[in-house]
Amino acid sequence: MKLYLMLKTFFSRHLLPTRIFVLSFAALIMLGTLSLWLPFSASHGGLRFVDALFTSASAVCVTGLASVDIGKDLSVIGQLITLVLFQVGGLGIITFSIVLFTLMGRGISFKGREITQSAFLHTPRKDFYIIVKKVLRYTLIIEGVGTLLLFLRFIQEFPAGQAFYHALYNAVSAFNNCGYSLFPDSMMRYQSDVLINVTIMLLIILGGIGFIVQQEVVAKFRGAEKKLSLHTRIVLITTLALILVGAACFYFMEMHNTLRGATTKTALLSSFFQSVVSRTAGFNTVDIGALTNSTILVIIILMFIGASPGSTGGGVKTTSFAILLLLIVNRMKGNENVNIANRTIPPELVDRTISIIFASAIIIGVITAVLLFFSGTSGSPLASRYQFIEYVFETFSAFGTVGLSMNLTPKLNDTQKYAIILMMFIGRVGPLTLAFAWYSARKKGITYAEESVMVG
Repeated sequence: MKLYLMLKTFFSRHLLPTRIFVLSFAALIMLGTLSLWLPFSASHGGLRFVDALFTSASAVCVTGLASVDIGKDLSVIGQLITLVLFQVGGLGIITFSIVLFTLMGRGISFKGREITQSAFLHTPRKDFYIIVKKVLRYTLIIEGVGTLLLFLRFIQEFPAGQAFYHALYNAVSAFNNCGYSLFPDSMMRYQSDVLINVTIMLLIILGGIGFIVQQEVVAKFRGAEKKLSLHTRIVLITTLALILVGAACFYFMEMHNTLRGATTKTALLSSFFQSVVSRTAGFNTVDIGALTNSTILVIIILMFIGASPGSTGGGVKTTSFAILLLLIVNRMKGNENVNIANRTIPPELVDRTISIIFASAIIIGVITAVLLFFSGTSGSPLASRYQFIEYVFETFSAFGTVGLSMNLTPKLNDTQKYAIILMMFIGRVGPLTLAFAWYSARKKGITYAEESVMVG
């Protein structure tokens, strides 16, 4: 009894909500790794441990980078395991635990409530349980409709069972912003297919804007909400702007390259498709390795921004990008506060945004340096200069949990794979969340004498 009380005191003191959040993802990754490592998960033989870990981490972190061919090297059981991993990883294991406990009639701990509310809501709400149920309901409805639409197209070239399987796998992967596909060329074979392109894009957008945004938009259309929250308005405006700007950049930068000879319809579909997926999901309808340098730069920026808070995607988030732009605009106007739409963004939120962006940039720099250092290339540096952009692109893709690659992922050595695994994990849970989980979240109320330094 005494030991039980000691253990209970220890865990209640040290298992902070941020640590539970991080550990839940780590535990799911390891469970997925062990499952994929078993012989029945591979189509022939078995996966190496590092590849099983890489695949599991990529699925749980809804990244989509693959060191093996998902459709060829994994058995049906292995593929279904990845489907479960990116479904649970996209919504969060804590969410599924709360739904399960609710169905069992058990109560939810304060920490569990706090974790889930921070994951899906910008402010705590009294209808917490209703929101969690709606998250699951919206997910099932959207993925169900997406599966049906893709099935109507795949049934034209596959048997019914196989068509449904491909439709389900790609729909769940798209909504969870993962980007895993059973096709070896991702979606390149359907570059001109309107139904598949539009369905995949809508699934990615709906999964990437966040569940609270979905809830408010639905409530607005039903007349239950009179006005959208500032968070929802920022997410919708920023998302639309990034899609349009990204599509325009891709079209004009690739019109004489990968889009040369394509019809106007195909060119527009490809441009919008790559603009949507570049922020969060690793599908592609063009060869990423063949893109121009200017297009690659645009995609890197989009991958860094990523999806929106409370969604299944990664990156620094659209709201962080918007707040940073608003900060610059307000400073240029001489405003000390960050004002938008007759509202002021809390200063601590602005500080957190800046911390997230700079911490993310530093982590990306460190991981890129590791990849370059362990590349094992020999000969003249000029001869391998092209690898620099490949490694930078791969790191940004892992951080943004995007999954796009310049055909580099299968070529990574074991050390580089472990570095990318760490990058995917940090990108999914967030650099600040990981830091708060490592150090105590208690504030140190120490203030010293101020002294000025020169900046700018």
